[in-house]
Amino acid sequence: MSSFKAADFYQIDDLFTEEERMARDAVREWVDGEFMPIIEEHNRAATFPKHIVPQLGEMGLLGASLDGYGCAGMSPTAYGLILQELERGDSGLRSFVSVQGSLCMFPIHAFGTEEQKEKYLPRMAKGELIGCFGLTEADFGSNPSGMLTRAEDKGDHYVLNGSKYWITNGCIAGVAIVAAKLDDVVRLFVIDTDTPGFSTNTIKNKFSLRASVTSELVLEDVKVPKDTLLPGVEGLKGPLSCLNSARFGIAFGAVGSAMAVYDEALRYSKNRIMFDRPIARFQLVQNKLVWMINEITKAQLLAWRLGRLKEMGRLHHSHVSLAKRNNCWMALECCRLARDVLGANGITDEYQVMRHMCNLESVITYEGTHDIHALIVGREISGENAIA
Repeated sequence: MSSFKAADFYQIDDLFTEEERMARDAVREWVDGEFMPIIEEHNRAATFPKHIVPQLGEMGLLGASLDGYGCAGMSPTAYGLILQELERGDSGLRSFVSVQGSLCMFPIHAFGTEEQKEKYLPRMAKGELIGCFGLTEADFGSNPSGMLTRAEDKGDHYVLNGSKYWITNGCIAGVAIVAAKLDDVVRLFVIDTDTPGFSTNTIKNKFSLRASVTSELVLEDVKVPKDTLLPGVEGLKGPLSCLNSARFGIAFGAVGSAMAVYDEALRYSKNRIMFDRPIARFQLVQNKLVWMINEITKAQLLAWRLGRLKEMGRLHHSHVSLAKRNNCWMALECCRLARDVLGANGITDEYQVMRHMCNLESVITYEGTHDIHALIVGREISGENAIA
């Protein structure tokens, strides 16, 4: 089929700066030329194309929104747009970049010592060192405060015990940001994954995010020096600030998935002949296409405003929750409508719609479920806390 054409019904491109468009377009070109030819092979094999990581580093996409230490220092909106293009390729690709930058590099940058920053961030920015983020446990997802992983102060070192589940990049990471309770207070630790007692297991047989590494982390009497603790934050504020940074990127990324399947459905409808005419001429097909472009346009504007609010220092975490839940829901509905337009062809991996649909079933759940984000927004507008 012909090359991707981005949806821009309201000429939203005019709202971005030249630098933002240039960053987006560079990644768009790379995704088309380097990633799209290999994604189905890796999706079928349930493997992550690890060989592309140095390329991501060379383009400045790892920790792109951070300043210094070899990071690109992009604006929030430019960062969002590159994640949009990465997720247009595959949610697993955007997940890798989000985890590396927002969940691993960000807490080191925000809460770490200068020594910790110098030790980890330059190598992570180049893609020489991969990170993972261990917060979720098998029994504690939406309620991270209930975590069972513990750290004990042994005087000149800490000992950690526990496990983490559903961890992106876990089995390929060289460093892990691990949340554990120290004296019943949640703290973040930077742990090299070759530390004795630290092990990983791959979570297999996934229908979703197949081209992404999903793991279990196991910590059995993991002895770490005192300088593994990130000193700049205590409590859930640290992990939740990391999640908020990742959710910001997801709000943009989901738009990329929606744009991909809309473009595929639109082109297909113009070429698919039924009853001696293209199905794009049928009212019911046009209604589906209009629903998609309608919702994509609203989601694009939400994401654009989200970026500008962050740049002005006026972003609230409830703003991110609203955009994350809306844009993930919108993208998943676009996938279902696009699959319907493609008919039986839509279930084969000759087309990308089912891959995006399956991926988005994870994206709408991780970094805060659709319902949890509804409660976050509900608390903000009503003043009443329905979560706890």
